[in-house]
Amino acid sequence: MSELPDESGATRGGGSGRCVECGTELAPAILLCPQCGRLVHSERLAELHALAQAAEEAGQLTEALTERRTMVELLPRGSKQHAAIVAKIEQLAVDVRKPGAQSPDRAKKESTEASRSKLAGLGVIGLAIWKLKFIVGFAATKAKFLLLGLSKASTFFSMLLSVGAYWALWGWQFALGLVLSIYVHEMGHVSSLRRYGIHASAPMFIPGLGAMIRLKQGLPDVGTDARVGLAGPWWGLGAALASYGLSFAFDSPMLVAIAKVGAWINVFNLMPIWQLDGGRAFRALDRRQSWLAAGALGGAWFFSTEGLLFLIAIVAAFRAVTTPKHQKGDRGVLISYVILVAALTALASIPVPGMTGK
Repeated sequence: MSELPDESGATRGGGSGRCVECGTELAPAILLCPQCGRLVHSERLAELHALAQAAEEAGQLTEALTERRTMVELLPRGSKQHAAIVAKIEQLAVDVRKPGAQSPDRAKKESTEASRSKLAGLGVIGLAIWKLKFIVGFAATKAKFLLLGLSKASTFFSMLLSVGAYWALWGWQFALGLVLSIYVHEMGHVSSLRRYGIHASAPMFIPGLGAMIRLKQGLPDVGTDARVGLAGPWWGLGAALASYGLSFAFDSPMLVAIAKVGAWINVFNLMPIWQLDGGRAFRALDRRQSWLAAGALGGAWFFSTEGLLFLIAIVAAFRAVTTPKHQKGDRGVLISYVILVAALTALASIPVPGMTGK
């Protein structure tokens, strides 16, 4: 995932004007009146606080996080208010990771749990029907989200440009499948950022280099950064699995090839360097966990004999050696990383019908 600051998304500065309390002239980016100490955006902060409170009471943690993060941008660093909101954001970020925390509201959550209990009484058939309904609803929600990204002109036209560039090399079918795979990967990042209440743009494609998104707010900690980073490969894995599944329905070696290449693109993104997704993940691991991740990569290379995995394992071992002894680790990030390595390697190792080798 490539991330750049959004030049148009800054929210900290107010417009030039005068303090409504004492009439002192204020600079464009000032947040606190130097004369009377009044918060320049006090009315907006009160509004955001009320919205955040209401969202929390309704169990809408993502919405609450979004409002709190906007509040931080309007408060001067070092102030008690800024520290209090930062602490609240950190707590909400922990809560949002908990299973079942992302219900639209508590009433709906309770209604869903009640429905589960009723369906359990109907036996296996009733439960299966409920699960199918849940899966279809989940897929429809994600499909709507993916289509929403395509509604952005910058995303749509940069995608077309990329398809055209790859078309000349591999034909339109493979080019389209490859670009869609990259798009799904990037939208995984966007979805995760939204989950943590962080504003981000839709993907912008750069032919030959992939795609990037623009962050409108900073990531608060390495744990959140790692989860946002790994969300891309998780969605990429889903796209590759979907392509592989469709290859059976349409008896299409092309779809198998798209699944295979898509999986390898996501494997490459797990390399623990720079701003790649793997680099973000390793920043949340302690030394022991880094060695375990390197071992998983080594095992994946041993069973697949793919040179790329050997290279990634070497880089991971170097990262493990250079990880500070007292760096705290995130067990959830390690588990997610290892599962992705195993699943993506298995999918990337599938043979393509009509081709020799892998």
